Amino acid sequence: MGIKKIIAIASAKGGVGKSTICAHLATQFSNDHKVGILDADIYGPNQHIIFNVSDLKPEIKTYNGAKSFIPIQVNGIALNSMGFVLGKDKAAMWRGPMLSGAIKQLKELTQWGDLDYLFIDMPPGTGDAYLTVAAEIKPDHVLLVTSQSNLAVQDTIKSKSMFEKLKIPIIGIIDNMSYSLAFDSDIPIEEFPPLNLETEIGLKVLGRIPRTRELTIFNPKKTSIFFKTIYNAILPIIK
Repeated sequence: MGIKKIIAIASAKGGVGKSTICAHLATQFSNDHKVGILDADIYGPNQHIIFNVSDLKPEIKTYNGAKSFIPIQVNGIALNSMGFVLGKDKAAMWRGPMLSGAIKQLKELTQWGDLDYLFIDMPPGTGDAYLTVAAEIKPDHVLLVTSQSNLAVQDTIKSKSMFEKLKIPIIGIIDNMSYSLAFDSDIPIEEFPPLNLETEIGLKVLGRIPRTRELTIFNPKKTSIFFKTIYNAILPIIK
């Protein structure tokens, strides 16, 4: 069976919560599906930190004379990340060709097994990494993560244009850190009049995520209410 669908989670702007959204969304999907995460953010891998498995290392086995990674299993999710290879405090000081090769090998040399969905945590920007993922990994869909910042919106428009040129279908956008919650309650507080992202970017908003501590410390039990809604919006599109 292999991997049925590959979903890229992307943002041209760093700091909008793409990696956290990817982790929460994969966790929500793992309740009903076989799921994996490929952390392709080579320069700033975070998935091993989010899932609190920084001290683990993927097992390396030999199949048909070639070495391959056995992904870390965490919360029912198969995970591989350059963070496991580099270590906690090491930076990947690579130019474009090495970066592209690393992403391709990380995907191809991992024994993912049978997955319904492989989520790719993309690096921010619109450079070599995006072209590698498009050409070599060939995601079936991409989900864009943005925020209410004007700069984030402008960069998301650039991401949209690039994925359209690469002919990768865009599912829609997630409006992250969209509003605040009243203290010790679920009452939303709009600090400023929100931007109409659907009008600004020209894509459907599939969910609005509040600015909440439970999201940043990765507490799926407290945030599943938000991601259940997004899951229900995404699933019919990517089936």
